[in-house]
Amino acid sequence: MKPGPLLRALLASAAVAAASALASCDTDGTSAVSGRHMQPLSDRMMAEIESKNMPKESPILVRIFKEESELEVWKEDKSGRFALLNTYPICRWSGELGPKFKQGDRQAPEGFYTITPGLMNPNSNYYLAINTGFPNAYDRANGRTGAFLMIHGDCSSAGCYAMTDEQIAEIYTLARESFFGGQKSFQIQAYPFRMTPLNIARHRNSPHVAFWKMLKQGYDHFEVTRREPKVEVCEKRYVFDAEASAKFSPADRCPAYKVPEEIASAVREKQRRDDIQTAELINRGTPAAPVKMGVDGGMNATFLTAVKSHGGPGASIRTAAGTIPPHVNPPAERESGAAGMGGASAFSLASAESRLVPAPNSTVQVASAAPASSGGVGGFFSKFFGSKSEDQGTAATAIQTSESSPSKSKRAAAAKPGQSAAAAPRPKLEQPAEAKASSTAKASASKEETNGEPQRNTATTAGALNGAAPTVPSGGFEGRFGAWN
Repeated sequence: MKPGPLLRALLASAAVAAASALASCDTDGTSAVSGRHMQPLSDRMMAEIESKNMPKESPILVRIFKEESELEVWKEDKSGRFALLNTYPICRWSGELGPKFKQGDRQAPEGFYTITPGLMNPNSNYYLAINTGFPNAYDRANGRTGAFLMIHGDCSSAGCYAMTDEQIAEIYTLARESFFGGQKSFQIQAYPFRMTPLNIARHRNSPHVAFWKMLKQGYDHFEVTRREPKVEVCEKRYVFDAEASAKFSPADRCPAYKVPEEIASAVREKQRRDDIQTAELINRGTPAAPVKMGVDGGMNATFLTAVKSHGGPGASIRTAAGTIPPHVNPPAERESGAAGMGGASAFSLASAESRLVPAPNSTVQVASAAPASSGGVGGFFSKFFGSKSEDQGTAATAIQTSESSPSKSKRAAAAKPGQSAAAAPRPKLEQPAEAKASSTAKASASKEETNGEPQRNTATTAGALNGAAPTVPSGGFEGRFGAWN
């Protein structure tokens, strides 16, 4: 059900009233209601939405790519499928390529996350924030810890994906409008890089290959359907678009399930093509990205170039994608030998994934499905990308650095245009041509922060959380907008 103008007005009024109540606690460093969470979409964005045949309040989906330092917002068009609305350069992310394992490891999460209105924080110290919901069912089943991993503004990250204030204002507004339109939740898909054959070949020596192979299954489901994949967790692993009569339990044995044949066959064909291309790239001598330790995230080349052109941080830098604040700490330069294939990545944590079951030809799968044959291209491919199981203790080892909280001057900036890239909607199940991975500047060691969750205020209040964390964990935003869900 879509709310009418009167209901929208009531919801907006409730949001302002609730934000006023939260601000009076001063738990997030805000003494007055900014109203930034109710900013309208710009005329430029409205024209973009209209040109792509998308209703203003249609559902959205977000994809994040660490290595490319890009965030995509997809929006459902009138055909009922998702099309790319806008691509935003990420101003800063921390940690390395690979999943988050534990509180304080500075890792930005990777995986599939469901965002409800209750995870939207209109009263953040980081302008606006969207909580990823880490840890999700998969993370919890695998013993991973941490909380309040955000997409927020301020271009400063300690385990989060940090945008400019102008960018997060637009992303937040797009999410808000989708909730107004009746979307009860939207999905964030966070990847280490675009899951192309080239990137898979480059990262074949990473200890996280088994985990990424599993993420690629969900990536492929979205690529061939242009619909949000249904995500389940069983046997401590993700499964996608699965239909089963029994309930999925994250840590328990998977029930027998079936993937609709139209989806399953399209995914199998895409994966077959990708496997062949990856094997060919490896045979032709595609260099493997070096495995390194101690790097600290990245910054999109757009922002890194802007900082360099100004002689480094220290003053506000205006760009077409938003304002880079003076306190930004860019990643250090990588070694020249590591940048050969558009940005080689570094790693310090060994993955501790559970056994991954390769997808068999049948659409009916059970927990004990046999691994694929070792013959042919698939057998060659499995030598590089077979399932791995590493020691959990090794996986949880984190490099600790001294903590230093950056200072910043607060400002309220109006939303500005972000970088955009259009993609045509997919009317039927087919594999689009994979774009070549874009080059981005990577991290060498930044010692600015240690903990995985940003905390600006040291004072605590019972029942409230500081920094970018929601001031009402139980769902302040959801309480305001949840009545019509």
